[in-house]
Formats: sequence, C-alpha cells, structure tokens
Amino acid sequence: MFLANIVAWISFLIMVYSLQYMKGDFGLTRYWFFMNLFIGNMLLLVLADNLLLMFFGWEGVGLCSYALIGHFYHDEPEHWVGVPGDTALGVPQAFPPSHAGMKAFVMTRIGDIALLIAIFLIFATAGTFNYNVLATKLGQPGSWASVLSGFGLLLPTALLFFGGPIGKSAQFPLQEWLPDAMAGPSSVSALIHAATMVKAGVFLVGRMGPIFYIALLQFNLVTPFFGTIAWIGAFTAFLAATQATVAREIKKVLAYSTVSQIGYMMMALGIAGLSANFIAGYSAGLLQLMSHAIFKASLFMAAGWVIHVTETRFMDQMGGVAKAMRLTSVSMLLAGLSLIGIPPFSGFWTKDSILSSAFQSSQFVFYGIGLATVLLTAFYTTRMLGITFAGKPSSHVDELAEEGKLAHEAGLTMLVPYLTLAIASLALGIFYPFYSEPLTNYIASSLPAALSIGAVPGLTITEVLLYGASIAVAGVGLIVGYLVYFRRPYVVPTKVTGLRAFLWHRWYLDAINYRVFVGGLTSASRGLYKYVEQGIWDRLSPTVARDVIDYSQASGVLDSQVVDGAVNDLATAGSRLSNLLRRLQSGVTEQYIISFAIGIALLLIYMIFVVGAR
Repeated sequence: MFLANIVAWISFLIMVYSLQYMKGDFGLTRYWFFMNLFIGNMLLLVLADNLLLMFFGWEGVGLCSYALIGHFYHDEPEHWVGVPGDTALGVPQAFPPSHAGMKAFVMTRIGDIALLIAIFLIFATAGTFNYNVLATKLGQPGSWASVLSGFGLLLPTALLFFGGPIGKSAQFPLQEWLPDAMAGPSSVSALIHAATMVKAGVFLVGRMGPIFYIALLQFNLVTPFFGTIAWIGAFTAFLAATQATVAREIKKVLAYSTVSQIGYMMMALGIAGLSANFIAGYSAGLLQLMSHAIFKASLFMAAGWVIHVTETRFMDQMGGVAKAMRLTSVSMLLAGLSLIGIPPFSGFWTKDSILSSAFQSSQFVFYGIGLATVLLTAFYTTRMLGITFAGKPSSHVDELAEEGKLAHEAGLTMLVPYLTLAIASLALGIFYPFYSEPLTNYIASSLPAALSIGAVPGLTITEVLLYGASIAVAGVGLIVGYLVYFRRPYVVPTKVTGLRAFLWHRWYLDAINYRVFVGGLTSASRGLYKYVEQGIWDRLSPTVARDVIDYSQASGVLDSQVVDGAVNDLATAGSRLSNLLRRLQSGVTEQYIISFAIGIALLLIYMIFVVGAR
C-alpha cells in the first residue's frame, strides 16, 4: 500500500503534465495507451500477492518502457541522446530513440531471465508462489529453503532472484541502459525512470528481502546475500554520481542521479540484512524510495519544460533563464536541495537515515562510500542548476530570442504538477519527525513475525553528529559547485582528457559492453558466415548437388537398361511358355488319355527301378 500510493499519485500528476507537454506530438494514441498500460502493470506488480502475478506486471512495465523510450522512433536528431560524433573505444556514444528503447529492453531482460529461474526454483520446492505462504512455510520441517539448501541452491536462488532488480533498477553491471533511456519524452522519464519502474527492483528486494533473510539465517548465508546487495548498491551509487559530474545533457545528469540514488536504496536494504536492527536500514531504504520519487519526478518534469523552451538538451546551450522562468527555477531549486540532502527537505532525512544505519551497524566502508557520494551529489546538482539557470543567457538562447522565441514560464497544466511535487518534498521534510516513526512502525508490523526487527531507532547524540557530518560534506560540495558554476560563466572544454575523459565516457563500461557483447556477437556471426556458411556449406552444397545428379543419372541407366530389361525379358519368357503350354491344350480326349497312360507308365518304371532298387 505504501508504494501503491506513491505510484498512483505521482503518475496522476505526470499524466496531467502530459496533457500540455505532449500536445501536438505525433503518436499520441500510442503514447496514452502505453502510459496507462504502464501504470496498470506497475500497480499489478505492486499489489500482486504472489510471485507469478507480480512477474506479469514486471514484464508488462518492461514492454511499456521499451515502447515509451522509443516513442520518437523516427529518430530525428533532436531526440537523440549523447553528443553526435563522440566515441569511446571506437564505439559511437550518441544513440537514437529506437536504439535506446531496444537497449533498455535487452539489458533488463538479462536480469529478468535470472529472476524467472529463481521464481520457478522456489515454486518447484515450495509448491506456491504466494508471499505469505512462502514466509509461513519457512518454519515447517522440510521447508522450501531446506530443500534448496540440501541441493546447494538456496544462495544461488537468492542471487538469481536479485538479478531481476539489478536489471530493472539499473544497478551495476546492468546500469548502462538508463542514461540512454533519456531519448524518450520527459514525461516518460519522470514516470518510468524516476518515480515508478526503476523503483520496482527496490520494491521487490523489499518484498522478498525479509523472507530471504529468514530463509538464509537458518543456514548462515545472510551475509553473502545481503552483502552482495549492499556492495552493488554502494558501488552503483558512487559510480553514477561520478558520471553525473561531467555530463552535458540535463536529463542525463538526472538519469545518473537516479541510478545513484537507487544505489543508496539498495545499499540500505543490504545493510538491513547485515545489521542487528533490520528495521533501521529497511525503513530507511523505503523512505528514501518515497522521497526520491517525489523530488526526482519534479526535476524531470521541470527539466522537460526547460528543454522545450530552449530547444536543446545541452545545459551549456541554456543558461540565464532563471529570470524568465522564476517558478520553474524555484521548483528545480527546491527539488535539487532535497536531492543534495539539505535540511529540512525530505531528501536530507531519508539519505541520512541510510548513512546512519550504515555507521551504527559498523559498516564503515559503506558509510564512507555513501558520504563520498553525498559530496558528489551536492556538486553535480549545484553544477546542473548553475549551468542551466545562472549567469548570462547562452548564445543559443540569444539566437532564439532574436527569432522571437523568448523563454517563458510553463502553463498551469505543466507548472502545477512539478511545483506541487517540489513543495511536497519540502513539506515532507518539515513534518518528517512527526510521521517517520509511525510509518516505520507500520512497515515493521508488515514484516514476517519470525523476523527479529529490533527497536525503532530514535534520535541520539550519535545520530546528531552523523547528521552534522553529512550536512558538512554536502555543504562542501554545494559551495564548490556554487563557486565554479554560479560565480563565473561555464565554458565547454574543447578537449576532454584524463579523469574527465574517463568519467565522460562512463568509465568506458558502456563502450566495453558494446565491444564485448554487441561487437563479439557481430564478429561471431561474421565468422560463422565466412568460415562455416561460405567456407563449408557453400562449397559442400555444389558437390552434394553434383553427386546427387550423377547418382540420379546412374540410377536412370540402371532403371532403363537393367531393371526394365529384366522385366521385359521375364514378360517375354512368360509369354513364350504360355504359348508352348497352350499347344498342349488341344481339346482331343484321346490325346489326353494317351498322355495320362504314358505318365502312369513312367511313374511305375520310376517306382520299380529307382525306388525298388533302393
């Protein structure tokens, strides 16, 4: 119910925003169909009481995501993502919408295959898909967990199950589809890649995490599973944050930020399993999910309007639009401060709850990675706001003004949804101390009874110090970003080298994927065509055909000269014999009597002389 309300309300605001944002675009029937189908599948995924029905919704949102990312399938240059002409390891880094949609579909299917295998392994041993029954059966003799453990498959099943969330929530190593998914409309980015679909993986880990915790605890396998979740989440959070610090496209910055923030959520859920107080990390991850869905949807929708007004996706071609778009600027500022984690915004409380749970469970490495990500988040968010809104208008914006295309505020149909969410992020932060404890208690009450959840954490001196450290680190990143991008004009580097090139090219992970998987499959197919198809089959086919022709010719000679001759000769001999026998049939009775007498005489001679002699 917690996530169903998030999905329903934010989806409603995004659909209202779409009324104006998508007005006049082609393919609107297809757009509205897939948007509504997506929301329906997402609610099915969330509200399903069993793994099989959940999987139908899971695959449904994947299909709709593919269709909506590739909405502009005509692949006009203005809808591409990436910088035209840019390459990494010889691989182009600019992609059209149709390519981006297919990339998202294929990469998420990799995780989905692993998830489906895990679901059927669980069903094969439990005989049910139902969440509650799976949790109840853990305490019975010969439970599904015991059977899987007996085959050595319990931990592999849990890790395969986690493969689905890795793909759907764009976690390492399947995170590269999400930045390129920005080729879709901004409303799609807000719905799918901020508020709903990418949260499905976090939801599923939260839904099955307690059940796996109880199952794995019986066999001392908790640490490998939840440690894997925490490490992947922490590394993904840091990885994506570094990439966001150099991105030129405003939606790509937000996409990297989404990957990073979901990494925070995964790290929190992993820490929950590694901690003596399960509920601390667990509730922190889910509350971060709620907070992020609100402020990130607001950021995406506001960015969509900025892109529409400036007619460019590149931040360095914007600049100086704050005066003409005050409410949009305020909205992005409020949502941005929540993303950074500045008090009293909701992002501050939920992010710091994750860091606090890491520190207090003695997971100091995860705490350090999380704190470093806080610094990067503050820096890239301030950088985005500074390049986009501060300073003087870019030459591109000046050219638009000369053509009469002045920057202006969005209409109420678009403005109200993202401004409402930005204000909601502030309001949720202000009232966080009042609702966080009851909500955490509610979440704790929904967990399996067999799970020891510990006490609900309260505010202590340690908590206050941890909050202070987080604020200080975020402040450093904000100040550095302000001094670099608000106080002086931004100049696009003419040459990207060193660390900047490494980050700009996404740690070369995307290029390596193309080289290994796309290039590898292409090379393999070419090799099969050259050496097998042409080298073997094409050479073998004429030989076989020639041999078949020669055989058929020889067979024809055998048939006509031997078989036909033998049949004809046999027929001729039969005819001659019948003529001979016919002469004996004269019809004269006396001749028959004489012949009969001769035969009897010969028989008597044979019996007397031959048989008698013996």
